[in-house]
Amino acid sequence: MVASDGGWVALFSGGKDSSWALYRALEGGRDVRRLVVVRPPEGAHAYHAPATSVARLAAESLGIPAVDAGLPATDIESPDLRATGRSSGTDGVENLEPLEVALERLDDEFEGGLAGVVAGVVGSEFQAERLRSLCAGLDCDFLAPLWRAEPRDLATAMIDGGLEIVIVEVSAPGFDADWLGRRLDRDALADLEVLRREHGTHHLGKDGEFETIVIDGPHMTRSIALEFEREWNGEWGRLRITDARLE
Repeated sequence: MVASDGGWVALFSGGKDSSWALYRALEGGRDVRRLVVVRPPEGAHAYHAPATSVARLAAESLGIPAVDAGLPATDIESPDLRATGRSSGTDGVENLEPLEVALERLDDEFEGGLAGVVAGVVGSEFQAERLRSLCAGLDCDFLAPLWRAEPRDLATAMIDGGLEIVIVEVSAPGFDADWLGRRLDRDALADLEVLRREHGTHHLGKDGEFETIVIDGPHMTRSIALEFEREWNGEWGRLRITDARLE
């Protein structure tokens, strides 16, 4: 166990990377006291925040209170690239002040103050540096347990570790409507390998190819049941979640 005089927070969207980073932090003994559920402003496409209602159900299952920072998600899922093509990774994160304000409030609230921030960043130097700088200014630690992991190995670890991952949006060559609502399991990972060879698809969707939500995991006490409809326009598609509840 990791000794700490204060509490940790985890940046959380309910997607696979933030969920696995949180699990790794808890397994490492971090005292995670809040999940910061990030909500991008309307029209923002820099980061993934798949369904805030689902993320809050996950927080309930995890038994960790959630707070809303109301800013572009730094959870660190893939950008939505339908309108703009490949992203530089900079749009939508020019101002981290709302997150800083939320963390300062938690620093005052926690007995012992804010010990650190957990994020699911994997490979974006820009995102990682912004968060490191933010944490340095708050005099707290920054933990990125997925940092620089090999993509296929990381995806396999998530699957074998017990995450139940659902693909909720696809936007890249080779995908079709059948991917919407599909579980990211070993069979799906094998199909992603085919897409990687044919189209350069990233195993984690880090170039905007797909987005996910996690409906169950080893750190959750109850799974999330979803009802949804598929929306497909011939080039990209997404799930419209009509109902979500804890089983």
